[in-house]
Amino acid sequence: MTANFTTTITVGASAQAAFDAINDVSSWWGRITGSTTAVGDEFVYVVPGLHYSGFRVIELEPGRRVEWLVTGSYLDFVDDKQEWNGSTVRFDIAEVDGRTQVTFTHDGLTADEECYDICTNAWGMFVNGSLKALIDTGAGAPYVFGGDEALTTVDHDALHRQVAAAGAAGKAV
Repeated sequence: MTANFTTTITVGASAQAAFDAINDVSSWWGRITGSTTAVGDEFVYVVPGLHYSGFRVIELEPGRRVEWLVTGSYLDFVDDKQEWNGSTVRFDIAEVDGRTQVTFTHDGLTADEECYDICTNAWGMFVNGSLKALIDTGAGAPYVFGGDEALTTVDHDALHRQVAAAGAAGKAV
């Protein structure tokens, strides 16, 4: 059995500040549609023409944990386009020696998965770079789309509805 992808960052902010930053997904990962503020909330993240994924918030413990279930996904760059479906993304937060550690784990993203190298590189960039910067400085480096890649609000909302409908029907997107 291969281990799930995990990475840990250490920041100078409080555990609650780290928790708040994680839940401000648009400020460190990129534009989302939906909400991340309560258990049961759903949101969609999109990289136009390459990747989209829908998430349901399944655990929120202020200052300690954030966990999302992947309710639907489409990865254009691998054979199994829905490789992430049913996996979970978790942020465990703990104060250690006067600093805060955030341990990110994508349960279900293992070296056995075709997207492992690309996906772990991207998660590393966003968690170790953008999220850490957001927590430490108040400014993350989320991915921003422009030009022909830009999605309108209508496009984003349509993707969110598709992922939500597929999740409600109990099937993959």
